[in-house]
Amino acid sequence: MTPKMMLATLAAVLVAAPALAQDTTAGARPADTMEQLREKIRADKKLIVAEAMGLTESEATAFWPVYDAYQRDLSAIASRQMKLIQDYAASYQAMTPPVARQLLDNSLAIEQDRVRLMQSYVPKFRAVLSDPKVARYYQIENKIRAAVNYELAAAIPLVQ
Repeated sequence: MTPKMMLATLAAVLVAAPALAQDTTAGARPADTMEQLREKIRADKKLIVAEAMGLTESEATAFWPVYDAYQRDLSAIASRQMKLIQDYAASYQAMTPPVARQLLDNSLAIEQDRVRLMQSYVPKFRAVLSDPKVARYYQIENKIRAAVNYELAAAIPLVQ
């Protein structure tokens, strides 16, 4: 599978995540289904990153532990983003000005926290990779986030 195909699949899975988390068929609990989905997403994303980075063996040995820590921290932000989407969906039909204000404030806070996290990891990635490879890694993350945001934008209606 090409990186573009993996990226498209990853984006589609991320967009479908809230709906799949509600699936309780075959006795699966929503939390279990969501955790399985998140594991699949993490594995697919790691494949995309591995293929695009072209790391040497020594670079890979140093990079992957920092990557894993970053992804754990990023996961907390992704969970907040998913909750925000769920809150938006729950409020969509009867959106009030105070709810709209709170959703917007929460959205901006999540983005600020994402930027702060990215900034906090630059020195950690620079400690294990050259600046061009750190820049490449952040480009890859940005492309993945852009693909996911594109899919989300297409799936989420505008506030009425």
